[in-house]
Amino acid sequence: MSDVAPSHRRSLLEAAIQALPVGVVVHDDQGVCILANAAARALGSELVDDLSASALERPDRICVEEVGTQVVETSTRLVSAERESYTLTTIADVTHHHTMQRDLIARAFIDALTGLPNRTMFEQSIEELIAEATPEARFALAFIDLDNFKHINDYYSHAAGDALLRKVADRIRGALCPSDLLARIGGDEFVLLLNPIADKDSTLSAVLDISERLKQPFFIDGHEIFASASIGLSLYPEHGTTYEVLRRQADNAMYRVKGGVKGGVSLFEETMSHAATARMAVEQRLRLAIRDRCFCCAFQPKVDMRTHAVLGVEVLLRWRDEQGMIQAPGDFIELAIELGLINEITLQVLAETVQAMPDIDEVFGPDVSVSLNIAAKQACDVPFMAAFCDALGETGMAPRFVLELTEEAFFTKGRFQSEVLPRIRAIGARVSIDDFGVGYSSLAALAEITADELKIDRSFITDIDKRPRSQIVLKAIESLGLALGMSVVAEGVETYEEVAYLLGATQIRCAQGYYYARPLLIDQIRLADPRGSASRGSGSQSRTSDFRAPGLLRRA
Repeated sequence: MSDVAPSHRRSLLEAAIQALPVGVVVHDDQGVCILANAAARALGSELVDDLSASALERPDRICVEEVGTQVVETSTRLVSAERESYTLTTIADVTHHHTMQRDLIARAFIDALTGLPNRTMFEQSIEELIAEATPEARFALAFIDLDNFKHINDYYSHAAGDALLRKVADRIRGALCPSDLLARIGGDEFVLLLNPIADKDSTLSAVLDISERLKQPFFIDGHEIFASASIGLSLYPEHGTTYEVLRRQADNAMYRVKGGVKGGVSLFEETMSHAATARMAVEQRLRLAIRDRCFCCAFQPKVDMRTHAVLGVEVLLRWRDEQGMIQAPGDFIELAIELGLINEITLQVLAETVQAMPDIDEVFGPDVSVSLNIAAKQACDVPFMAAFCDALGETGMAPRFVLELTEEAFFTKGRFQSEVLPRIRAIGARVSIDDFGVGYSSLAALAEITADELKIDRSFITDIDKRPRSQIVLKAIESLGLALGMSVVAEGVETYEEVAYLLGATQIRCAQGYYYARPLLIDQIRLADPRGSASRGSGSQSRTSDFRAPGLLRRA
């Protein structure tokens, strides 16, 4: 630059200032603008004057201001030249950068569907509240979990489910004070801060009011949708002095509601913590059992009540625990479904059953059908059912299998009927409606089902000979099943009187229950029969005496 003439240097400097993408404005010591480059003039003289005036009031500072749809950053500093003082202001349009920054913050802290704070933001807010809390501070945490949300998603569509979540958020917000905070922490789960609170009773009353609000119908896409939420409540500082402890206690209280009558509110009690600890222990044991393949299968025959021939056998899950004791599924199956572990267990049961087929043929006969239970949640899980059907199809034994599903699986909108059932039919397996009559029974829906078998729930069979009203219902179900081409099975048959009634007053031939046989492992069946399998002969008819009341297995 030393070789450039002063006049040229001045021209070059001015050209460079004019070419800058950042607005440059210079004021003299009287506040008169003596220079504004092209970028500054592009912002408009009025805007530049306002920004400059604002900047002159705060020299040597960087300020960010929103002006209309733009966000600009101004920086002002004093400069001296030839014994004169000037104020240099730069103006940068940072709208794009600011928008990106806000989007990043929103993604990190805001739930995109509802616009509520997300888990991260809520946790930070509670932790800050606790850090600043005085000894007198009291607030409450409510854990809110929508009931049967998956059924709503399946029946009405995921778009309707999303709309429901937004409306739930709006309805809860409508009951809150400005100092309260509602967040969506994932799926159909919300968490609520009530701050401050006066006492336990008034807090519980406020949460009960929210619960009742959520039971009012929601109108979505022309549908009147009814929903509810199970809510657990914990109080600061009585139930915990950290966010994690308060959240866990509220969660424990919520699960107490889920385990009873859904749609209610429960305040945390210390016994719930013990129950949660026990539940966690079972969960860990269950995961280990899956890893170590500790599940085995018991078998219970389906018997022709007239000929005593074994028509089929149901495979029932059992857990051989650490002490070698056999546990029935009632103690752990719901937990396995809730934790998403049931899929792996079901695949293990299928593998065990296929491996046991020679024993099944030897004990029950080579022509019997084999029934496997599929949970309703699994039946509508298309990826799992695709994998399950592929695994069953590869065995080459699919035509001998009957998949037993509860009514709930059939009545979810579209998923099972349109996407899963064709896969089952393609491999040649059959389908049974289990526990019919006590779940989502609907005659209109039943007419649309293409199942092969209808299993009447044991609640209709117990003491059927003494219950005239149940006899009428049973006759109706039987007639409907037969008219729709389904074979009908009576579940839970336990007494001679029940068998006598079914034989005398109905056309039902197939029964299953303790009257004929308890569910037993193959080894238990062999031990219970001192004659051994060799004495049974080669045909299925030679095995029928083992299952005739009072049968050998029923006595075991």
